[in-house]
Amino acid sequence: MPICTTCTHITPYLYTVYESEYNLRLEQCGECHAFVDPYVEHDHLTLLLDLILLKRGVYRHLLYNRGTKPRKLVGRSNDDKKGDSKPGSQTMDVREKRRWILMLKLGGALIFLDSCGAISVGVLLCASTSVFTWRIDPNLPSDGSPWTGEMLRSFSRVLVGTFAETFAFHLGIVLVCYMVLHVLDWLRSWRTKVHVISNIRREFRLSLIPLTLFYSSLTKLFLLFLLTIWLPASASSSNSTDGHASGWEPGFLSNTTLFGGALEILDDDKLDREWIVRNVLGGMSAGFGLRVILDIHPVFTTIIILAGWAAKTAVAGLVSRWVGGDEMTGEAWLAYSIP
Repeated sequence: MPICTTCTHITPYLYTVYESEYNLRLEQCGECHAFVDPYVEHDHLTLLLDLILLKRGVYRHLLYNRGTKPRKLVGRSNDDKKGDSKPGSQTMDVREKRRWILMLKLGGALIFLDSCGAISVGVLLCASTSVFTWRIDPNLPSDGSPWTGEMLRSFSRVLVGTFAETFAFHLGIVLVCYMVLHVLDWLRSWRTKVHVISNIRREFRLSLIPLTLFYSSLTKLFLLFLLTIWLPASASSSNSTDGHASGWEPGFLSNTTLFGGALEILDDDKLDREWIVRNVLGGMSAGFGLRVILDIHPVFTTIIILAGWAAKTAVAGLVSRWVGGDEMTGEAWLAYSIP
């Protein structure tokens, strides 16, 4: 059943269609009196931007309301409240099948992009010297295409390794979510005799977990894309001859040991922006997405994300030597993969 994107109240329909496909009226929530799902009128670009901005309403629209059939009032008066389609006519099995298919498509695309990201940061070291020289300096002449047989085999290993660690991350989170939810349900039933189940928990399915994680990773991928076009300033251009940034006057706070050390951490040569985006911001966005579908305290979502990271780290450590082909490249790929 679809839910209200504002208060999660269950509603039979999202909108009503009159006479033609473009003549429609959004349904009003009977609980909060807001539109049940205003995202049905928004285009894909708006949905993508709201996903990147981590808006709760777009998560509820994509996870619970996407594909819901409208109520049709064709050939009847507007006062007629009986529709042509029954509420909930789309069975749960059909919705589950569509979710798993979407999860496989979206997951395959994001795993491929993550593998390309591993190559773009220099994790993949090719055995061919000409290929490696071409990657370092594109202006140097090359005898042929950089995509040699060795390059393709190395990329295939990275792709398989990325799939293995992603599968371990999702599987670990699914298992821990299952255990946490059962423990919380047992505690609630033990504390109170009458246990009221929220609408979010009533509509919860295990297929929502990997789909939510893939949606949450769009924020991380977008920020990583920005880092490729917004490179940090070099030390020679950002610092003056006296070692301070241009226009920066050192004061009392910068001269003290405590604040001086804190400011040095933010230097371009010491701050790993890609690591922060991949792990810190990526973990925060994943935790936000899990809160939308689990309806639990942020402490528990943090524990779930840490458990997923632990499973991902364990699998990445097992396959790192095989993915890299040698010890040095395997350690480089492992440093990129694990938090």
